[in-house]
Amino acid sequence: MTALAGRVTTRPLDPSDRARVEAMTRAVGLFREEEIPVAVEVFEATAAANDTYEGLAAVQDGDLVGWISWGPTPGTLGTFDLYWIVIAPAHHGQGIGTVLIDEMERLVSGRARLIVVETAGRTDYQSTREFYRRRGYEAISVIPDFYAPGDDKVTFVKKIG
Repeated sequence: MTALAGRVTTRPLDPSDRARVEAMTRAVGLFREEEIPVAVEVFEATAAANDTYEGLAAVQDGDLVGWISWGPTPGTLGTFDLYWIVIAPAHHGQGIGTVLIDEMERLVSGRARLIVVETAGRTDYQSTREFYRRRGYEAISVIPDFYAPGDDKVTFVKKIG
């Protein structure tokens, strides 16, 4: 367990976190219904500590308040994908996402040269895109209507090291 930013700590994800992870992912209100099982599947693989995914839980005052999952991009040398980062809505704006991103970057240091994040281009994702920009990620591509009509895919990258 790593202590960071005051009362926020990080620890490995555990299979027992599943219900809370699913509930907070739903509660965010940005993800379409068909995305929730994908998030849960990635969480389960991450919590199983396989070779595909790595991840962390953010804990504040004993409560799971966020989670993140990432992993090396198959077929690349030093490129990692950030798959999911979710913060419980009641904890938005408290720096928990920054704690998780910073800890992920620290853990991949020496292995990663590039981190790739894909997110939506919808208006309700504006704060998500700004979150990545403020942390040094650069939007490098937009695929119009990728997720659905009017829902572009925006790809961000950050060079590490």
